[in-house]
Amino acid sequence: MKGKKILFLIPSLIPGGMERVMSEIVTYCANHKNDEIHLILYGRKHDSFFSIPEQVCLHKHDIEYRDNKRFQYTIQTFLYLRKEIKKINPDTILSFGELWNNFVLMATIGLKYPVYISDRCQPNKKFSRKQEILKKYLYPKAKGVILQTRIAEDIYCNKYKIKNSKIIGNPIREIDTDRNIKQENIIISIGRLISSKHYDRLIDIFAKINDPNWKLVIVGDDAIKQSNSINLHNCIKKLNKEDAIILTGSQKDIESYLLKSKIFAFTSSSEGFPNVIGEAMSAGLPVVSYNCIAGPSEMIEDGKNGFLIPLFDDALFEEKLRYLMEHEEGRKQMGLMAKKSIKKFDLELICEEFYQFIVNDK
Repeated sequence: MKGKKILFLIPSLIPGGMERVMSEIVTYCANHKNDEIHLILYGRKHDSFFSIPEQVCLHKHDIEYRDNKRFQYTIQTFLYLRKEIKKINPDTILSFGELWNNFVLMATIGLKYPVYISDRCQPNKKFSRKQEILKKYLYPKAKGVILQTRIAEDIYCNKYKIKNSKIIGNPIREIDTDRNIKQENIIISIGRLISSKHYDRLIDIFAKINDPNWKLVIVGDDAIKQSNSINLHNCIKKLNKEDAIILTGSQKDIESYLLKSKIFAFTSSSEGFPNVIGEAMSAGLPVVSYNCIAGPSEMIEDGKNGFLIPLFDDALFEEKLRYLMEHEEGRKQMGLMAKKSIKKFDLELICEEFYQFIVNDK
């Protein structure tokens, strides 16, 4: 039986939650379906942080980007994308990226292909007037829109008059907690060192607890032209906590860091659906997280498998973090519940939901 020809579109596969999910969906489809899988990387960076199966037809927009020729580069990218899509002639298309979805929808105007888009940012995020106008015009033209949370669906369907939508959370890979890795008294946080993650607040919270038996490890690197690592290093130095608070930079083996730790802490104020919370729970860690508008509350049941903290209530964050540090039995029970509850976002189940929506949607 002849399979479908499926095209996935994303600017790049640099380290990031959106990029990880795309790589997992593409890999799942390549390994489990009798389909021809294509992936176009059309942004400025083409190196892939995530592995892609050899059987995937990978297309890259290899024109060099220069700041002084930005407009020219944008036009070239638009023309490349439209030409490449017509050459591939796919049965269905899935695009990721809250800003880039507009670009893909414009590039496919007048073409016969069904385009599904997935918007993965904080659902009440403010965009420029130009982007908002484009979204209001283009999003209703998509064959279907995938949102990550209930609140995202409510906001987007009302704001952009979307008629065909589906809520699909992120796929969370199962982490083997039976590996022979000894846990240490480590609180871990993972994410890009950008301002909306508020690692400065997490560092202050941990410093106030001042328990010499525990360490705080932050895994991640600078991104989106922000150089926060310098400020964070200075903050740690000022607090005289260089031995207790560690910035590791970007790491590929996230799993080992999670398995060595006992608690996951998350101080982000802007999320769509944070993969790192799901992976921490899969590793059996209780999570203390800001309850930003969407994402954490889809996974965390407050007081059962972690704690949801009102945004910027750092006194309560400190209280719950201290509780988990001091109560081993409660910490372990929450960790077990976290690992059990996150199974509803099993990688293969979620990837299959994506596949069914973009292939068999009527």
